[in-house]
Parts: sequence; C-alpha cells; structure tokens
Amino acid sequence: MTLIRSLFITATMLAAAASGPVAAGNVNYSDGVFFINEDWYGHQNSTVNFLKPDDPEGNYWQYRVIQAENPGRELGCTNQYGALWHGRMYLIAKQEKDPGATITGGRITVVDAATMKILHQQTEIDPSGAQCDGRGFVGVDEHKGYISTSNGIWVFDLDTFTVTGQVDGSANPNAGEGNDKPNTDPTGSLYHGQSGTMVLAEGCVFAAHQQYGVLVIDPARDKVVEVIPMDFVQEGAGIGSIVRSKDGDLWLSVAKNTQGTGAALNYIARLDPKTLETEVIAIPEGMYGPHNSWYAWTPDAFTASRQQNALYWKGGANRWFSGTQIYRFDIDSRTVSLFIDLDKEGANWKLYGCSLGVHPVTDEIYMSLYHEFGTPTYITRRYSPQGEIIRDYQMIMNYWFPSLPVFAVKDGGAGLETPATESSRAYMEYRDGILRIAGGAPGTAVEIYSVGGSSVISHRIPASGSVEIPLGGTLSSGLYIARCGSSTLKVAIP
Repeated sequence: MTLIRSLFITATMLAAAASGPVAAGNVNYSDGVFFINEDWYGHQNSTVNFLKPDDPEGNYWQYRVIQAENPGRELGCTNQYGALWHGRMYLIAKQEKDPGATITGGRITVVDAATMKILHQQTEIDPSGAQCDGRGFVGVDEHKGYISTSNGIWVFDLDTFTVTGQVDGSANPNAGEGNDKPNTDPTGSLYHGQSGTMVLAEGCVFAAHQQYGVLVIDPARDKVVEVIPMDFVQEGAGIGSIVRSKDGDLWLSVAKNTQGTGAALNYIARLDPKTLETEVIAIPEGMYGPHNSWYAWTPDAFTASRQQNALYWKGGANRWFSGTQIYRFDIDSRTVSLFIDLDKEGANWKLYGCSLGVHPVTDEIYMSLYHEFGTPTYITRRYSPQGEIIRDYQMIMNYWFPSLPVFAVKDGGAGLETPATESSRAYMEYRDGILRIAGGAPGTAVEIYSVGGSSVISHRIPASGSVEIPLGGTLSSGLYIARCGSSTLKVAIP
C-alpha cells in the first residue's frame, strides 16, 4: 500500500506540475536568472523558468514564464538556447512543436526582456522551408543577429524579424535534396556538419562548425573569410564549442572527431581573435576536458568568468552521463583544478546537460542538478566564486531537462543592460555615481553621449578589461548614453 500511495502522490504532483504555468503577475524580469529548459520531449514544448535568487519573501521561482505572460502561446520543441541582446531575449528551438504538445510554437521566438511578452515567433528558419533545426544565437549589432542551425548560419534582421539569407560558406555540406531525414535519424544531416555556438569578437563572429572547425565570419559581408580546422590539436579532431575569456581570447573545447559521437580529447585550445594564433593546453592526467554534445546538440557546460581570467566546464570519464565533476582553468597560470566534486557533496546530485553558468557581476556559479533521467526531481544550486555552496533552490516536480542559465542584471534603476551570453559584450553598470565596465576588450573606446548626440566623456578600456568612470558630480543632471563597443546603457544623472 505504501508503494501504491507513493506512486499516486508522484503522479499527482507531476500532473499538477504539467497542468500549466504558475501565474507570473507583475514580475520584474530585469534582475535574476532565466533557465531555458528543453522540458519533457514527447509531452510538452520547451519552457523558461525565472529565478529571483535573493527574493526577500522567499518567492524564488516563477515557472513557465512564457506561458504565464503569453496565454495560449508556447515555445517550440527542445529550445536549447536563449540570449539577451539589446532589451530582448532570442530563444532558438530545434523544432516548432513537440510531438506531444497541442500548441505550435516556433524555432525562433523573440520576447521583450523586461516583460517576457512575445514580440515575434516563426516556425521555420530556412525561408525555403527546407529542414533546418535551430541551435544558437549571437547578436552582431542592434540591427542584426546570426542564428546557427543544423544547416548553416542564417542572418536575422532584428528590426523586421526576417531571415534574410545564409552566411556564405557556413552551410552543412551533407544537407541537400534527398537528405531531409527525420530528426530522430542519426544518419541524417541534422547530426553531421551542424553549426553551434558563436561569439562576437574583434569585429568578427567566430562559430563552431561540426565538420569544418572554427568559422571566422565578416558580418559586413555575411561571409566566412577564414576556416580554422581543429587538426592543429590532433589530426581528425573536431570542435565542441567556443567561449570568450575576460582577457578577450577565445577558448575551444575539442571533440575526438567530427562524427558527433560525444567523445572528447583531453585538451582545450586558445584562439587569438586578432591574429588567429592558436595554443593547445593538455589537461593533466586524471582530469577531463569539456564534454561536447553534437550527437544531440546543446551549447555545452563550458563557460567563462567575466570577473576572473578563468574557465569552467563539466568533465568526466563517461562522455554522456558523467555530471559530477566541475573543473576550473586559471588562464593566467595555465593550471586546471577540480573545482566542484558533487560526489563528495553527497545526495547523489549530478549536473544536467549544459546547465552551468557564471554570474557576470557576482562571479557566483549557478547549476541545475538532478538525480536520474527518469526522476522528475531537480534543484538549482548556487556557489560562491570559491566553490562553496550558498543555497539550494528547490523546484516543483517536472522533467525540466534544463539547458542554459541566462543572467539578467539590473543596473540600479538607470536601465536594463542585457549582455549576450559568453562574454561577447562588455557588462556595464551605473550605480552611486560610478559607471563600471567589465569584460571589455582592451583598447575599446568608451564614450558618454548627451541626449543630443554630443560626446561629453571619452575613455579606453585598459588591459585589465575593467574600468570605473566617475559621472556623478562630473556631469550635469539629465539622461546620457554610455557606449562601449556594441554595449549601450542609459544613464540617468539625478
């Protein structure tokens, strides 16, 4: 009887969790952590949960915020990627509708970052209607973004919400007529020659291509101008994903081959975005490099700090199911250390998929933990920059299968800065009379403009990548615009 009662309670909780969104009400989405969820494939479309980690009332979670703020509308199927860019969130799904869902969402969904209201949604990426499943997004400027897919990288007009064409040289060489196989067929082009994570650096977009390696794209021409195969690491090697560190360099995880098996080589590689020089770092014996997941694409649990010159990743002996070891790489000293060992922390928690992120301001680490694939019990854990547990956030029962954490940062009332993921833009904050900029490329100009468009203050980002500029008491009262590279921020001087 005890077992039957337990199963009944579990089934009831799951039914309640899946029944619909918790009403969001007047939620302020400008300061917290979004978790993009694959959600329960075969049953539900993807979802987004919002965590308010320091809510004074303990109301930490707002669940299924897309449904809550847009009644009758949902995301597409297996939405793995979300990015904040110029006041909007761009959500990219593999397909437009889960087989078990009743609502058709989209491969591309654009929402207002402050309200989560849907501004645009479309079911297809390739305008021809050919098979083309979504992967990632990167903002190029305030008018243009790139969307990576199972077949190339596509240009997305952010003003008209229109796909205007494919980046020349980015296509999947295995795609084409006669190869529109079902997305469950591992022999199809969806699993060979895909495009994945992308980073904006030094005026170019650097993209991971499963078959070619690193694509260097000129955004002015929407064209691949350089291809960097991963053979410099080892003959036949492939790429996993790309991140950008605080010092401006790019770092690549390394796949054993280009076949999408998930096997990784025990290296990471550095790529100088200015000179395209490369460096190979061997991972010490007994430790593991970052996992990759072309076989069922996710952005990977491989990320960079904006406050320290450091990288973090998930690694382990089993390329699919190891999820208990988080490594840290100190870039300045070129040393790898085991940063978090979930096995030693107890309770049988594991990191799910790619759900690992570093807060751009506090440098705290957030990750989604689970027990087993067949158990709908998840928590979100928050760590200090030193790897100490700050808090666990319990969640309602559901097969969330979390993907990326995406950080929204409130700037103290002067406006909402929404940086792209993986440090493709500088973080800007105005508080207590000081404009603070972190994660900027050294030498980048910082300009403060009046509302009339006149430059009133000019600075340069120093070698550290961070700068503090006194504005209060220097400028007269009014509204100003701070610009650093592609980052902009409204600054109100009282």
